[in-house]
Amino acid sequence: MQQITIEATPREDRGKNAARRIRRAGQIPAVLYGGKGEPQAVAVNAKQVAGILRSESGHNTIFTVKIPGAEHQVILKDWQVDPVKGSLLHADMLRIAMDVRMRVKVPVHTFGEPQGVKLQGGVFEMVTREVEIECLPGEIPGEFKVDVSGLMIGKQLRAGDLPLDPQKMKLVSDPQRVLAHVVALRVEEEKPVEAAVAAEAAPAEPEVIKKGKKEAAEGEEPEAETKAESKGKEKEK
Repeated sequence: MQQITIEATPREDRGKNAARRIRRAGQIPAVLYGGKGEPQAVAVNAKQVAGILRSESGHNTIFTVKIPGAEHQVILKDWQVDPVKGSLLHADMLRIAMDVRMRVKVPVHTFGEPQGVKLQGGVFEMVTREVEIECLPGEIPGEFKVDVSGLMIGKQLRAGDLPLDPQKMKLVSDPQRVLAHVVALRVEEEKPVEAAVAAEAAPAEPEVIKKGKKEAAEGEEPEAETKAESKGKEKEK
């Protein structure tokens, strides 16, 4: 495995203005923590950290951070990315010991065409794309690759189905967690033809006509005269 080493510079200034100055210089603010040491604020090369994230092992890559007077084996535990530009803004690096087991999240990738899709017309859906395991830093797998060719409609790939070596790693995620499944294609129900024809042939409801004062039924009081009608009658008199 290729050994990666990046240089880190301790930083004293904090705040947004200091962070902007660091980024303009091609670096990003970072925090080194964990292990037996105290948390330490540093600045690291942004391109080097981005290259680690893009590597085959991704954020589970073990690398060395070299600061004046000390070197640390670390792993990227968290990072922030600008939502617009996509550039790195900050990184958290966890100190590790190669003989101490740790918890990490490993991506799950599938291959093969499920029989439920090929023969039954179903739809394959990926539900969860990573699982959490516990193992030694040197035994962290880059990924889990699973053949899903045998999945039929209604069948699932669960975390407990992954090919883990129990001598080297322990599954932390719930074994019953669904990672992928094949479901039936949903078809919108159409209205029966007979019902549609009956609905079109049904007569429209008659319009409701308000009764005038002359058409008022017996026993009902006539509507009050308007001011205009009252004045008209006075002129006729």
